[in-house]
Amino acid sequence: MSDQPIHRFERPLRIRFSHCDPAGIVFFPQYMVMFNGLLEDWFTDGLGIPYGPLVQQRRVGTPTVSLQCDFTAISRMGDEVTMGLTVLRIGGASFKLSVGCRCGDEERVRMTQVLVITDLDTHRPIAIPDDMRVAMSKFQTE
Repeated sequence: MSDQPIHRFERPLRIRFSHCDPAGIVFFPQYMVMFNGLLEDWFTDGLGIPYGPLVQQRRVGTPTVSLQCDFTAISRMGDEVTMGLTVLRIGGASFKLSVGCRCGDEERVRMTQVLVITDLDTHRPIAIPDDMRVAMSKFQTE
């Protein structure tokens, strides 16, 4: 990875039938599932820390402890959206993300999320590992 700041991690996503409610729009809890998928991709592809081994071998968890969501426009089946995130803050055992979904220039959802790093055997918070902290800093906003 380069030492240059990246600031934003993004992935395209097609809204599918399984994301939608009977009205044909994304059922709001599905955004949480989509955002969790984005988080896993960010760890694996953005941070270079494969998420599966992080959880299964290193026994490191990333539970969410706080969410604030604003739904600004609807998404429909077939929409091609962009999911993205930036790091707002890196603390001792937690980090805060700005996460969003847009279609072109139209914002659909914005979310602020705080996650804590935990030991999956004790379920207690632990310090953010050094490799993770360094990789996350490349996505931190100024």
